[in-house]
Amino acid sequence: MPVTNPWLAGPTPTRRLPRARLEERILNLLSSQNMCVLATSGPDGPLATPVRYYHLDFTVMFTALATSPKMRNLATDPRISVGVFAPLVGQASSRGAQLFGRARLLTESDTDFAHNWPAFRWQSDHVERSRPLDEPPTGPLVVIEAERIVYTEHWLRRDGYAPRQFWRRHPA
Repeated sequence: MPVTNPWLAGPTPTRRLPRARLEERILNLLSSQNMCVLATSGPDGPLATPVRYYHLDFTVMFTALATSPKMRNLATDPRISVGVFAPLVGQASSRGAQLFGRARLLTESDTDFAHNWPAFRWQSDHVERSRPLDEPPTGPLVVIEAERIVYTEHWLRRDGYAPRQFWRRHPA
């Protein structure tokens, strides 16, 4: 029987991508998607929440009401996992990333706010809600600097690379 992607059969390669190529692929994924699933932990157990995100390099950011369950969870435990994935058509198209880090809540008085805020595309949200574009929101902004990322892309198998790759902000 003919097989569309014969390179998916057989043993899974274990070869690692060079860091620069892995970073390029991760950034491509983060740039080509706009929804993620945030995983937090709270008194009622784990909580996975779909959220629209923006990114600046390996930092993912979003805004939320302080009273939301995810924000209450982050206030008590800032550890977070973020899942980003492309639409799945078949095994060959499987592509996603799990980012792990700590969430930080930034307000305008924080020094990192001015660095991250320009990457947050608030204008489209304002247009959708009929809000004036000359009145930008003032935050707060939740930022997650990825400490480590597990990147999965089955297309990598075609070139002899492992479909699961590992990135750390500070390589060992």
